[in-house]
Amino acid sequence: MKKYLLLSLLIFLTSCTPNLTGNTVLSLVQDQGDIELYFCPQDDCEQELTDFIDSAQESIHCAFFEVDLDKVRNKLLEKQKYLDVKVITDQDYLYEFDHDFVKVDSWGLMHNKFCIIDNKKISTGSMNPTNNGAQKNNNNLLFINSNALATNYEAEFQEMWAGTFKKGDPSPNPNVKLNNITIKNYFCPEEACAYRVKEELKKAKESIHFMTFSFTNNGIANILLLKHQEGIKIQGVMEARQVTKYSKYQVLKYQGIDVVKDGNKQNMHHKVFIIDKETVITGSFNPTGGGDTRNDENILIISDKNIAEEFMAEYKKVKAESKVNQ
Repeated sequence: MKKYLLLSLLIFLTSCTPNLTGNTVLSLVQDQGDIELYFCPQDDCEQELTDFIDSAQESIHCAFFEVDLDKVRNKLLEKQKYLDVKVITDQDYLYEFDHDFVKVDSWGLMHNKFCIIDNKKISTGSMNPTNNGAQKNNNNLLFINSNALATNYEAEFQEMWAGTFKKGDPSPNPNVKLNNITIKNYFCPEEACAYRVKEELKKAKESIHFMTFSFTNNGIANILLLKHQEGIKIQGVMEARQVTKYSKYQVLKYQGIDVVKDGNKQNMHHKVFIIDKETVITGSFNPTGGGDTRNDENILIISDKNIAEEFMAEYKKVKAESKVNQ
């Protein structure tokens, strides 16, 4: 785990830019805070998430695809007795955590894995709070202290809590700068996550490394193929059991891209792109059609060499384990 302390002041800059919907949004917010990064299962993600929830003093608002970790469930039940605790989960997994402070989506998947604590800090990443998610699957888990990002996630949470799924207003603060770390934050499908990923991949000048649980998106695959033709180094690891006839594994491999099937007996569950070893795309979004248009998802695009280095170390670890499936 690395913790990145960020010391800048909270400043709302006045320059503006249109988003995909044509609305005008603030182009940059400078905030103060820090980032903690963990990788499951080698880090104790279950305990880290439980401790994060336990730090709440006022409110806990979580959007979890599913919840079956006993420590997390018990902590939410404990805190619900005296704090503002609200949970949204996918309708197919309500049976895992069915209480009067829990709501579900109405169609598609509510595929997020985030929490907002005290309207000040968030957790996000690829880890579902499940036994497999924490103990067996390859995942990433981020904790970010940031008022600006917490505002984004809270706005998304409140839309879903009010019954608005798979649509809504754009993020209040899509571009946040924590000292020298730039973070872009979007929610699918209303903010076109596949488009955002493609725009970042187009910027690659040297390399793209990826770890994907499910990868079926034609547009994102085409960007990788074009970058490969430009001489950009492209390498990837895909979850072996998701390499089906719809997967982009075969077309990428056929065109000479270094892509392999993972070696985890459970799941390689990351949804990560690393660009030029400087920018990381992560969150709940799989590069699939459903991930882009039918599911509630979130992504972060983080530009920072130190954080990218940590993700590259995870990539190398996952790829080394993949040799058993080649």
